[in-house]
Amino acid sequence: MQQLKLSRETAYQMVVDKIGVNNLLKHILAVEAGMRQLAERLGEDVEYWGLTGLVHDLDYNETKDDEARHAYLTCEWLAEYDLPDEMTAAIIAHPGHQPCRTRLDWALYAVDPATGFIVACALMHPKKKLAPLDAEFMLRRFKEKRFAAGASRENMAACSELGMELDQFLLTVRAGMMTIADELGL
Repeated sequence: MQQLKLSRETAYQMVVDKIGVNNLLKHILAVEAGMRQLAERLGEDVEYWGLTGLVHDLDYNETKDDEARHAYLTCEWLAEYDLPDEMTAAIIAHPGHQPCRTRLDWALYAVDPATGFIVACALMHPKKKLAPLDAEFMLRRFKEKRFAAGASRENMAACSELGMELDQFLLTVRAGMMTIADELGL
């Protein structure tokens, strides 16, 4: 059986069908945008990295109460598509089911919590927008363990595996998110 190519449009429709139009969709779009920006900065394939970000949480509604299945179900659903093993490995590595090995693995592992952290920073900022967030503001919040406690500091700090300092990484992800600021309401 010939496998299908997964276009961004098809992937987006799958996400909307499986996730719905809600805050989780905003998270997924933020991860896609952050991954695209990071790929551009690192000289990687922007479309490929963005697509990986777009589908990374496809199964969340089905697996939110069964963390052990999260990401594996996504890969099952995507099996009919001709996706590189590297993409499915990154999806499985992002919640920590297997160790990160590639730049794509490390990127998704770090970007996923960074988007939630950056949204929390924006909502904490007096202007409630992404644009005024600077590195100093975000790094101060990063040190506050109770601030956005669900955003793993360890995962975000793994940006060092990409050869990036935390401030550069957060600003890069924020820049990606700013490209869709209206969709994010920020």
